[in-house]
Amino acid sequence: MEAMKSYLPPLGRLLMSSLFIWAGLHKLMNPSGTAQYFASAHIPVPQVATWVVIAIEVLGGLAILVGYQTRWAAAVLAVFCLVTGFGVHLPVGDQANMINFYKNLVMAGGFLYVVAYGPGSISIDKA
Repeated sequence: MEAMKSYLPPLGRLLMSSLFIWAGLHKLMNPSGTAQYFASAHIPVPQVATWVVIAIEVLGGLAILVGYQTRWAAAVLAVFCLVTGFGVHLPVGDQANMINFYKNLVMAGGFLYVVAYGPGSISIDKA
């Protein structure tokens, strides 16, 4: 079990970062559509928010993936998950959004673990 401690944190970072990298690149492929969705969700200044979100998701996801400034990136993504969870995915009575809300809470919890315990052995921060 002790030997797995070297490989489980990087695997966890890979799994957690993959969602953000994929989502950010998906938004990057259609920023105007993303801005329209943000406008429909009543997100202020949707054109600016689109690029801020893309930067957070892609850069934060990549930082977590390679283990660069991992604790800071994890803290930013934890806050991002909480803000999007409570701000976007919490309409009362919408079951699909409630699943996304709890997904965001769980991801925030995972990122808080990274903030507390660091990136693990295979990372730029540890090099």
